[in-house]
Amino acid sequence: MITIFHNPRCGKSREGLAILEHSGKLFQVIKYLDKNPTEAELKTIIEKLQLIPIDLVRQKESVWIEQFKGKNLSDNEIIHAMVSNPILIERPIVMNDSKAIIGRPPHKIIDFIA
Repeated sequence: MITIFHNPRCGKSREGLAILEHSGKLFQVIKYLDKNPTEAELKTIIEKLQLIPIDLVRQKESVWIEQFKGKNLSDNEIIHAMVSNPILIERPIVMNDSKAIIGRPPHKIIDFIA
């Protein structure tokens, strides 16, 4: 099953969702701002993305700038920051059972679900 971690207020996330809607494939939508991922879920996502935690952070968000920028944070501290402030999580994230991508630009989703 394909899953999209979606923020309806984000244009790129809406574009990614539209690609999935037009694909004809089954998928589920997780509005991660309404239902924060747990640390375990976020670690699984990061593993599927094959990234380090800081690469999933939206570093231009005011929360990051005001509370975390310039601090020497461990990977676990970065994950905790994203769980506590899910607005920091890059979006959209599209996953299947074994892999995940950040759908930026959204056309990356087309190749991922093909």
